Amino acid sequence: MAKQKTPFICSECGWTTTKWVGRCAQCQTWGSVNETSAGKKGRTLTLSPTSPAQPITEVSSQASLKTSTGVGELDRVLGGGLVPGVVILLAGEPGVGKSTLLLEMAAKTAAQLANTQNSSVLYVSAEESAAQVRSRAERIGALQENLYLASEADLSLILGHIANSQPALVIIDSVQTVADSEVEGAAGGVSQVRAVTANLVNLAKSSGIPMILVGHVTKDGNIAGPRVLEHLVDVVCQFEGDKHSRLRMIRAVKNRYGATDEVGCFELIDKGIRELTDPSGLFLSARNLTVPGTCVTITLEGLRPMPVEVQALAVNPAGPPRRTTAGVENARVAMMLAVIQSRLGQALEKNDIFVSTVGGARATDPAADLAIVLALVSAGLNLPLAPGIVALGEVSLTGELRPIIGLQQRLNEAARLGFKIALVPQLASDIQIPNGLTIKQVSDVRSAMTAVLPVES
Repeated sequence: MAKQKTPFICSECGWTTTKWVGRCAQCQTWGSVNETSAGKKGRTLTLSPTSPAQPITEVSSQASLKTSTGVGELDRVLGGGLVPGVVILLAGEPGVGKSTLLLEMAAKTAAQLANTQNSSVLYVSAEESAAQVRSRAERIGALQENLYLASEADLSLILGHIANSQPALVIIDSVQTVADSEVEGAAGGVSQVRAVTANLVNLAKSSGIPMILVGHVTKDGNIAGPRVLEHLVDVVCQFEGDKHSRLRMIRAVKNRYGATDEVGCFELIDKGIRELTDPSGLFLSARNLTVPGTCVTITLEGLRPMPVEVQALAVNPAGPPRRTTAGVENARVAMMLAVIQSRLGQALEKNDIFVSTVGGARATDPAADLAIVLALVSAGLNLPLAPGIVALGEVSLTGELRPIIGLQQRLNEAARLGFKIALVPQLASDIQIPNGLTIKQVSDVRSAMTAVLPVES
């Protein structure tokens, strides 16, 4: 009988091999491959459970009741609020406003919990001093008596603070700067992040205290640390925003207690971050001006309809023609230019083309194709579109319009914003036309152009 080999496993990434090597072949870490006893023959002990299994109908649902964070847009993303024992990972680029948002949320939660049994909120800053956090709290108006601050980077001390104060909510900023003295390696390393997160998750589940962990991201936009970090927590949220724009958006990429198709909108101001229940003002310019090269569409961010104004400019080049885009995909604009030249006979290949969105919005939804085409055609002809137009439709390479998802929500939002005419592809029988909105069904880009531009077909 062949001798069973004892496997070796990498302590950093979990890669296994049948013989010892000095460097892990997967994560390229030196000295992380150690021998285990997994290959030895044996039997797993059978133990009596401490509590018997029970029918699912008899399991209490009280432990899954949600409490509001005090920030409506954050509650929308989380699916209603915080669940006891939930662990949330909030990741984002440096300077996007993660700490400001969480400090404001901590103050509002503390204000809601005033005069209750567990009224304190603990904010642990492993990157800044308590004085720095207080300075920010004064600026954004987030001073509360039952909001406690601690500036600690050692996991043992953080666990001691939690045990002493027994808070109703714990915020740790950030998990990559906390170190466990029982684990080798510097803070932010794979083993440290994994050990720190596992300890915090175990504490949250055993005590029922909700925790929010701030996470760093790499230059590629991925969450720094091991991939298992995202599996350990219950909710993973991404906080997004352009540094040159006031708009900030938060979305859940993983949510064990709710959906992942909701988006929360915020505006970065001098006194902190403000919720945007109606962000349309950021994405639309003054619509009392009628100028060539502009068209509005309604995109969907998850289940939330978002108005986006597409602006285009076609000018005579001083050198080789350029294609410059902002907020829209460069490849998408190139495809729409090819459709315009092939199906409409309008030659724009010798012009400098500039396409942008208003307010830093991103028009990656295929339903924005028709608005891009109409904005380009309007800019090329130097003719403005008819006022009050919103264009919805995906454009194929044949110039035909394809049906889009969520048309009912888009039409309702267009009517709420005061648009009068909506260009749409074929309507489904269950679509209800909102009051005050006229629907024009168009089959291709040529019929769409003649419907809104004063030109001959």
